[in-house]
Amino acid sequence: MATVIVDGIQVEVPDNATILEAAKLAKKEIPTLCYHPDLPAIGACRICVVEVEGEPLLKTACNTNVRDGMRIRTISPAIREARQTALELILSRHPQKCNECVRNGTCELQALASRIHVGEISFPYRQRPGSPDVSSGAVGRDPSKCVLCRRCVQVCEVIQSVGAIAVQGRGYDAWIDTPFSRALSEVGCVYCGQCVDRCPVGALFEVSHVERVWRALQDPEIHVVVQTAPAVRAAIGEEFGLPPGTLVTGQMVAALRRLGFDKVFDTDFTADLTIMEEGHELIGRLRDGGVLPMLTSCSPGWINFIEHFYPDLLPHLSSCKSPQQMFGALAKTYYAQKAGIDPSKIFVVSVMPCTAKKAEAARPEMKDSGYQDVDAVLTTREAARMMKEAGIDLSKLEPEDYDLPLGVSTGAGVIFGVTGGVMEAALRTVYEVVTGKKLEKIDILPVRGMEGIREAEIELDGLRVRAAVAHGLANARKLMDKIVSGQADYHFIEIMACPGGCLSGGGQPYPTTPEIRQKRAQALYEADRLLPLRKSHENPVIQELYREFLGKPNSHKAHELLHTHYTPKPVYG
Repeated sequence: MATVIVDGIQVEVPDNATILEAAKLAKKEIPTLCYHPDLPAIGACRICVVEVEGEPLLKTACNTNVRDGMRIRTISPAIREARQTALELILSRHPQKCNECVRNGTCELQALASRIHVGEISFPYRQRPGSPDVSSGAVGRDPSKCVLCRRCVQVCEVIQSVGAIAVQGRGYDAWIDTPFSRALSEVGCVYCGQCVDRCPVGALFEVSHVERVWRALQDPEIHVVVQTAPAVRAAIGEEFGLPPGTLVTGQMVAALRRLGFDKVFDTDFTADLTIMEEGHELIGRLRDGGVLPMLTSCSPGWINFIEHFYPDLLPHLSSCKSPQQMFGALAKTYYAQKAGIDPSKIFVVSVMPCTAKKAEAARPEMKDSGYQDVDAVLTTREAARMMKEAGIDLSKLEPEDYDLPLGVSTGAGVIFGVTGGVMEAALRTVYEVVTGKKLEKIDILPVRGMEGIREAEIELDGLRVRAAVAHGLANARKLMDKIVSGQADYHFIEIMACPGGCLSGGGQPYPTTPEIRQKRAQALYEADRLLPLRKSHENPVIQELYREFLGKPNSHKAHELLHTHYTPKPVYG
C-alpha cells in the first residue's frame, strides 16, 4: 500500500494504483475524456492533468501510478489553463451542432465543456476528414464528430480482436479510419457496437429504425407486435433515472403498450424454444458422432466474427437461429394462424440490447416465414427515446403482463442476457432430457461470473459433458485457436460477442462499466430466481407449440422455420 495526499486529503491505495484511482478514494472527481474503466489508459486527451509536488510537468492522472508519500493537486491555475486549452483544441475539430446529434444530453464532451466552462474557442474550426457511413445498416460513423479519444480503436482491437478501425496519420492531423478507408460494410466489422458504447460523442451510433417503427404504428392497416430481449428489462430503467440493475419488466410492457403496439411479446419465449432446438441438436451430435464442440449461435456479432475470421469452423456452429429470428418466423406463421391475421399485415419489431441485431434481421436467410421475419430492430436506447418522445415515463407506470401466447417464458429464457446464461439454460434441459432425472441444483454456478473464459462439466447418464463459456471476441478467438490446433477438449461452447453478454450490448444505455454490468447481471439472475418455471422444457406454451405446430424438436418443420446456415465472408470486400 502507498500513502498519498490528494488536495490535502490523505488516502491509502495499492502501490500500483493510478492517481485517478487515488483521487476517487479522496472523493475528488478528476475530469476525463479518453479514459474508460474497461480499457488501457493512454492519457491521449490531456483532460485529466494534475500537479505532483516536486515534478516540473503536469501528469495525466489516468495512467500515472502513485508512489508512497506523493502529494497531488487536482485543481490550480496551471491545471485549469491546461485543461481549458486541451478542451478548446478538441472542440476546434468538433462541429458545434449539438441539437442535431443523437448524443445530445448524453454526450461526454458536452458535459465536460459545461464542467470546465470553456468560453470562446481560441482556435479556428477545422473539420476532420471522412464522410458519414451507414452502409452496414447497423453501426454508423460520422468522422467529423470524432474527438480522437481512441476508445473505439482500443475496444475493437483489445476487447474484440477485430481491428476494423485504427488511427491514421499523426498529431493534430490524425484521424480514425477503416482499412483503406473502406465502408464498414466492406471490412471485418462485426457490428457488435462496442465502439458505439465506448464513444463519448456521436461519432459512432446505431443506424436508426425509429422512423420506420413510428410509420408502422401510425398505419391502421398494420398489426404491429413487439418482442423484448432478456437484457433490456435490466437496463432500460437507467434511461429514466433508475439505478443500474433495476428490473422493470412490467413497466416496460406497459410503456410499449402505451406506444401503440398491438401485442407486446417476450423474446424469452423463443429463448426457451432455442434451448429446445439447440439442446436436442447437441444431444444428437453427442449420440450420433456429429461435429464437436458445438458452438452456440445466438449472438449475431459472434456469428459475423466466425464468418469473417474462422470460416473453416462454421460446421461447429449450431444451426439454430437466434431467439430474435425464431420469434419473427413464428410471429408470421404460428401466431398469424392462431390470431387469424394475414402475415403480410404483421410488422415485427424487436427491442434489443444489440446493434448487430439490425444487420441480422436484414440477412437474406431470415425470410423463412415467406416475408422478412423481423421488420425493425430498436436498441434499448431507441425504445427509451420513443417513450420519452411520446411523454411516457416508464418509471411511473404500474407493471403489466406480456400478451399471450408468445409472452410466456421461464427463468432459463431470461438468463440468456448474461454470459453463461445460454449454457446454463441448455444444461438444465439437456440433463433432464437425457437422464430422465430431476436436476436438483438448478443454479449451475461454474458457468456464471465475469471471467473471460470459464469451464464446467456435467454428468449425463454416464457421459461427462465438458463445456466452456467465453464473452468478448478476444476471448472467443482464444477458444477458436484451441479448436484449430486440436486442443479444445469440449463438447459445447457458448460465445457472446459482448463483454458480460447481451446485458452490455452496443445498444444499451450509456455508460456500461464493470460495476453496471455486474448489477444488470444480478437483476437477470434475480428474475430467473423469482419465476415459477426455470427450465425451458417446462414452458407450457412451448409444449403446446410442438403439439400444435412444430411436431417435435429438430423436426422438418422446425428446421424450415427455426434453423439456418452461415456463409464465409472475406475480411475485406
